[in-house]
This record gives sequence, C-alpha cells and structure tokens, in this order.
Amino acid sequence: MSIAANVLIGLVAVLHGYFLVLEMFLWEKKPGRELSGFDAEMAHATAPLAANQGLYNGFLAAGLIWGLVADDPTGFRVQVFFLACVVVAGVYGGLTANRRIFLAQALPGALALGAVLLAR
Repeated sequence: MSIAANVLIGLVAVLHGYFLVLEMFLWEKKPGRELSGFDAEMAHATAPLAANQGLYNGFLAAGLIWGLVADDPTGFRVQVFFLACVVVAGVYGGLTANRRIFLAQALPGALALGAVLLAR
C-alpha cells in the first residue's frame, strides 16, 4: 500500500504543478480560457488572481514532494498535512467557485490521503 500511496501523492503533486502552469502562465491563452470559460478581456482582468492561485498550487506541489522525499516521521506528517490542505482547498473551491473542483482536486487528494493513512 505504501507504493500506491506514494504514486497517488506523486500524481497529486504533478496535478498541482499543472495547475500552477495553467494559472500562472497559460491563463490568458487557449488552455486557460477554455478552463475558465472567460473571453480574452475577462481572462486578462483576472490573470493576477489566477497567478496568485497558481502560486498556492505550486506550494502544495512542493509540500507533497517534500513529503515524498523526507524520512519518517516527518515525511508522513508532511504528506498528511499537505494532502489535507489539498482536500480542504478542493472542497472549498467546489462549494464556492466550480463543482468540477471536487473531482479535479478534492477527490484525488482524498484518495491519496486515504492511501497514506491506510499504509501506516
């Protein structure tokens, strides 16, 4: 189960790295505009907000990678903390911004968190 947990953590980290790129660098381009549904004007107006959001997603990815490389008990604690942050952010985003965030962020984070806790 430990290998499965590590793979899931890695996938969640990659996902948040992708969110960073999308929100910080591609927001005003086709991929960002397709995700948000914004026209060019709205994408430009919201780009600073999206970049800030992307930066936070990068912090989540970095924390998850730290959790993967750190020795226990620190690694386990870091994994649980950052996965819990991912789940909370995903639930909040799903409730307040877009329900797709439940599937894109909260669900993968919850699956990874469950695997980490089961592997313990």
